[in-house]
Amino acid sequence: MERLIERFLRYVKVDTQSDHDSNTFPSTEKQKNLSRVLLKELQGLGLKAHLDDYGYVYAKINKNKEGAHAIGFVAHVDTSPDAPGKDVNPRIIKKYDGSEIKLNEKLSMSPDHFPSLKRVIGDDIIVTDGNTLLGADDKCGVAEIMELAEYFVAHPEEKHGDIFICFTPDEEIGNGANHFDYDYFKADFAYTADGSEVGGIEYENFNAAGANLTFVGKSIHPGSAKNKLINALHLAMEFHEMLPKFKNPAYTENYEGFNHITNLKGEVEKAASHYIIRNHDMSLFNEQKKEFEVIKDYMNQKYGYQAVELTIKDSYFNMYEVIKDHMHIIELAKQAIKNVGLTPHAEPIRGGTDGARLTYEGLLCPNLGTGGYQFHGRLEFASIQQMQKAVQILIEVVRLGAK
Repeated sequence: MERLIERFLRYVKVDTQSDHDSNTFPSTEKQKNLSRVLLKELQGLGLKAHLDDYGYVYAKINKNKEGAHAIGFVAHVDTSPDAPGKDVNPRIIKKYDGSEIKLNEKLSMSPDHFPSLKRVIGDDIIVTDGNTLLGADDKCGVAEIMELAEYFVAHPEEKHGDIFICFTPDEEIGNGANHFDYDYFKADFAYTADGSEVGGIEYENFNAAGANLTFVGKSIHPGSAKNKLINALHLAMEFHEMLPKFKNPAYTENYEGFNHITNLKGEVEKAASHYIIRNHDMSLFNEQKKEFEVIKDYMNQKYGYQAVELTIKDSYFNMYEVIKDHMHIIELAKQAIKNVGLTPHAEPIRGGTDGARLTYEGLLCPNLGTGGYQFHGRLEFASIQQMQKAVQILIEVVRLGAK
């Protein structure tokens, strides 16, 4: 596994942020820069791999045992647009001792405020310089799947079924499965390598939707604005204040749903905002979406014209509703985790992965931990030892699938 971390450090330096506001697919052309690197590396291993027009990279390691499960592995190349992602400058801290980590002159983190650091005391960890995110989500998973591919190419004596690999674009904006090629990816089931702590297996996730709002104001010179001016920015703030206060994600945990404003921009005449809506429970999820509609209707009635325009689009649904009838793939992953000396644990995902969409479209695809933490921000980090364990788990999944 000597190349695992070298790969990861190379991958995170490629800017691959996706873009919520783009109308193209992938949403940013720069994601293909990493896709092309991965394609070349897979071909360098002697695999028949291809990059399609949408930015997906596919490869297959042909089976050497009849009757073995065909298993797929999926990770995404894009990183979150929630924090800067260009000019990533990773740094390795050897044998982290649990003390405060100073990322730069202004930013630091310690286990007192970030308990996830307690899980990696004694490990070699990779952190940022505090100016960008790291890209552990999901370049940990990308590097680990590449390591898996190299392992089975180098060990033809290991018996296995067909191994399918896919690296997707635009997962961070909910579109990673939009153009997935099921005709090529003929796995019996698959796993996304897109989780956090290694040993985790996730098969419950949020139902998810995105809400786009446009606020139309009436611009009048402020000197003569009394009883005439309607400021679109004030409309946006008014709408936000009418949403339930305790559905702010800062007040939620575990199975609790939330409404999260991710973007607000505009001027007096016109403003726009974007929210993500999340809940594990489908009925509560539908109630949250209805709350947006109710507020929109109230404000339009209040102002007497179409002051608020709303579009809500579902992104993905809770994969548990499908996987609960196929728990053998969860048990296989749990056994793989046990076989490498870890205790498997399952927690509800307070987010989603490509696996949710893939599962609902017929490819069962729970999520495995990768060793990355505190995703989507400058405080992101990864454990080298956990990444190495993650590769062992992926290898063990394939071995068990051949029995």
